[in-house]
Amino acid sequence: MLQEVSLGQRSLADYTHLVGRGLVEQIREAAEPLRGARVLHVSATAFGGGVSEILYTLVPLMRDVGLDAHWHVILGREEFFNVTKLMHNSLQGDPQEITDQQWEVFLGYNEMNARGLEADWDVVIIHDPQPAAMRQHALDRAKRWIWRCHIDLSTPNPSTLERLKPFVEGYDATVWHMQQYVPQGLERGVNIVPPAIDPLSPKNMALSPEDAAFVCDQFGIDVDRPLICQVSRFDPWKDPIGVIDAYRMVKEEIPDVQLALVGSMASDDPEGWEFFHKTYRHADNDPDIKILNNLNNVGAIEVNAFQSQADVCVQKSIREGFGLTVTEALWKGRPTIAGDVGGIPLQIEDGKTGYLVSSPEECARRSIEVLSDPELGKRLARAGKEHARENFLTPRLLRDWLGLFGDLDVASELPEARAVEEV
Repeated sequence: MLQEVSLGQRSLADYTHLVGRGLVEQIREAAEPLRGARVLHVSATAFGGGVSEILYTLVPLMRDVGLDAHWHVILGREEFFNVTKLMHNSLQGDPQEITDQQWEVFLGYNEMNARGLEADWDVVIIHDPQPAAMRQHALDRAKRWIWRCHIDLSTPNPSTLERLKPFVEGYDATVWHMQQYVPQGLERGVNIVPPAIDPLSPKNMALSPEDAAFVCDQFGIDVDRPLICQVSRFDPWKDPIGVIDAYRMVKEEIPDVQLALVGSMASDDPEGWEFFHKTYRHADNDPDIKILNNLNNVGAIEVNAFQSQADVCVQKSIREGFGLTVTEALWKGRPTIAGDVGGIPLQIEDGKTGYLVSSPEECARRSIEVLSDPELGKRLARAGKEHARENFLTPRLLRDWLGLFGDLDVASELPEARAVEEV
């Protein structure tokens, strides 16, 4: 048996004041014929990344509108997650090859997890490459299979993609952040659905300035001095090294500036600790650089406080599937500077809802502009928050999933529908 993730409750009605009554009514109308549908999400980990943050809200909201929705996490040891981390990097362009032996490890764990999958699901949604090969060993466990890709496949290592592609091609539908991530030749059931954040979660709910300042003060941040903050995994693609370089350039002109690099260490990311230590060494004991993670008692509220307190939020990614930390910063009304890659340009219109950059030097220059001109920062922040509200909050994501279930005609397979047909 796979591990079931315990979830709290969410009520769609609680989001009405944020997203509008019209969207809430659309969702309820789309959900009505799907009432009782058994939907299973399968992912690699229950914490430490954007996928898990989405599912902690999306699955309870699916339940709230009448679906029998669940979330299971696959089982795996370090040897498996070492391979899947290499695969993740390779699919985003890393040239390192995956050996035949490593592919055997990948396939072996997928088969093992497939054997542990319960039967009789109306829809199984497999998230990302780690469990992508489960479907072929468990076809009879679900009526519909969907693969949801959360990473940027626009310039993959060709050999890795070619070996993964046959597993993906068998799904009834695939879901992607952007059209340019869809591999050439993969045409069946392609759906473009950007991700979203939960505005009512502890990580994104409104914090008073006093509460945000109090939390930051506990971690040694001087709340009376300017703060640059990046929240992300410690990963080469997130470029925390480049953020430190940009901070040092800013500090030459604004000596009081501070930097907070805040990340979460995930169970499926064995390279994370190595890169965390590399980042720590690059900081070179600068007392104005705070490098923090979930093992420093940094949880959702603390991340919220760091972002809410920041004068500039940064996400200087080199590769990025979408960049939910950008959405989070925009939603908190903070001027945001981010890498001109992946799904980030969907969120940031350069010069209007934030700034897009492609180097530490650009990041430093834009940071100096915002820190030197508070009115500019406020203007960017207001536009960014409204853009996030209109496009990237969880109820919109729920509506899109229900629409996909409708396109796949899931309702026709439900017991009530079959009973009506028999009559």
